[in-house]
Amino acid sequence: MELSNNHPVKLINTTPKKSNDPHSIIKQVEEYGLKKVQKSFAKSFASAIFAGAFIAIAFVFYITVTTGAGNAPWGVIRFAGGVAFSLGLILVVVCGGELFTSTVLSTVAWAQGRFTTSQLLKCWTRVYLGNLVGAAAMLALVITAQMHLLDGGEWGINALKVAQHKLEHTWAQAFALGILCNLLVCLGTWMTFSCKDTLTKSILLILPVAMFVSSGFEHSIANMFMVPLGLTIKAISDPAFYISHGYLPSDFTHLTFSNFIFNNLIPVTLGNIVGGGLFVGIGYWLIEGDKTASNEQHNTLINTQENNKQLTTLGDTFIMKNALNKLAVKDVMNTTPLVLTKDQDIYQALALLTNHDVNAAPIVNQTQQLIGFVSQQDILRLLWSEEYSAELNYQVHHAMQTEIITVDEAQPITALLEFMVVDKDKLFPVSDSGILTSRNYQSYDERLKAASANRPSIYPVLKDGKLCGIVTRKQLADLIIKAYTPKDQTETQAA
Repeated sequence: MELSNNHPVKLINTTPKKSNDPHSIIKQVEEYGLKKVQKSFAKSFASAIFAGAFIAIAFVFYITVTTGAGNAPWGVIRFAGGVAFSLGLILVVVCGGELFTSTVLSTVAWAQGRFTTSQLLKCWTRVYLGNLVGAAAMLALVITAQMHLLDGGEWGINALKVAQHKLEHTWAQAFALGILCNLLVCLGTWMTFSCKDTLTKSILLILPVAMFVSSGFEHSIANMFMVPLGLTIKAISDPAFYISHGYLPSDFTHLTFSNFIFNNLIPVTLGNIVGGGLFVGIGYWLIEGDKTASNEQHNTLINTQENNKQLTTLGDTFIMKNALNKLAVKDVMNTTPLVLTKDQDIYQALALLTNHDVNAAPIVNQTQQLIGFVSQQDILRLLWSEEYSAELNYQVHHAMQTEIITVDEAQPITALLEFMVVDKDKLFPVSDSGILTSRNYQSYDERLKAASANRPSIYPVLKDGKLCGIVTRKQLADLIIKAYTPKDQTETQAA
């Protein structure tokens, strides 16, 4: 029964699954933005090139779908083109890519103080330039392939008309259309954080993208491809090309490079930042974000005594819940728990557990790294197997568990409580795609009674890979009792 000294220790994180709770989603968006800023320049720039190419591919699809529509209703044509264009954002989300218009959501992590304004602007700049390179690469391929001559040249004329129309807006119009566009792009991206299923993510993106494209809203990265495409077709086409389709070169006088930069790309880019980064990112952060716990540069977690004092004087459930949400595991954990070593005698270990009135204890090595966990039940089970002999030469490592559920010291206690007591797969029997997995109808109350989680009541707490404490269900229950105990009753008990 002896475990090898090099038996692998498996640490299991207690972080709950993603959910569509607004607070959970905004935390995911925060981490999303942080990862974008922390990503190396080379990896970020390369991913941005792919994203720029994906959006260019989507516009090629749009031009192809809307070319030669004839007398079809205007709205139907635009909707079909918008659905086709949604391929671009789907490719970015599913295949991976750094797209400027969704990267502006990193304002959420910036608002939480996770990085500086300089780091934010550097991230946006490298992604923006990478998108430009990707769009330029696709432009070169499309022109080399002479796609503008498709359908007898109608494809090229359609591209010219689309590009020309984009440059007919006033500066204010382009800015406003940029805001409207990225409202929808970022809302679509935001929705994808509510699920893990690839198909579901893709479906969620279709309508927001179809909406902004069919309504003529302006997307800076799409315009990096579309307007230069029109400029290039205009530059390489002779007058006969226009005349054969009933146009003259003078019909496209607005289509110039300076018009593109100053009257389209600049206002649209600024509008995209406002629409996505300010209206969606900062907007949701102001509503749902935790503006105290995550910003360690400006705020620190209230110490345990102050939090407990606050909880005992709360007058209503909403305030109590808000206070609980601010507490992390490190605020309630036992920082001086009973700790065992793997070479301790098994009888001595059982006596220590009993004398300290604890059910289990962590086993650490000389550097405080967690190597195992042993409970009274583990030891008693081993003794049962040997018929409770008093002469066993067993040590703790013979009985200890090496597959250990651990907790990070910064984890919110509300998340740990949920993990301890609720099996959400039983409570909400649906797949990531929202498909019901249970054939038996039960009310919420019935499912809740059956959704008890078969989880431990005591957890080792780690900081930088080393044991720093223990948190138990009893400690969290005591905290809840204090929170729900009326102030006058608390004072009476103290007296």
